[in-house]
Amino acid sequence: MDNINLGKLGKQDSDQPIPLGDDLDKPIPLEEDKGNQAVKSVSHSPLDLGSSRPVGVQNVQKPQPKPVSAAAMAPQVVSTGRITGLKTFFTKLHAGALSFLDEQIAEWLKKNPEIVIKQTNVCVGEVQGKKTEPNIVISVWY
Repeated sequence: MDNINLGKLGKQDSDQPIPLGDDLDKPIPLEEDKGNQAVKSVSHSPLDLGSSRPVGVQNVQKPQPKPVSAAAMAPQVVSTGRITGLKTFFTKLHAGALSFLDEQIAEWLKKNPEIVIKQTNVCVGEVQGKKTEPNIVISVWY
């Protein structure tokens, strides 16, 4: 099928590249100039996406963090003793199970007031039971 709207390209072999002209360092214009009128410039104004404030507004105040004095910081309790034991807690990842886990840990700490916690580790992974489900595992080193 013949393409009638080839213009300049109709006289040229279609397997050959289109000639660029004499000046290869000159950038290729995105829009053609219409007479002596300048090409439209890109708008740098903020976008309005229907919100109350346009996107890109520069005068938005960022929240400033409150300065913390050394006296306000809680002192860290460091135990010089060795780690003597490990207790591991785990549960499924849903709200009821997590609150039950909180109660279990609190009850264990109340029953053992002599325990000084040295370190805790928390990880999430799959535990196999009747079926494999994601669980949270809390290891308490004391």
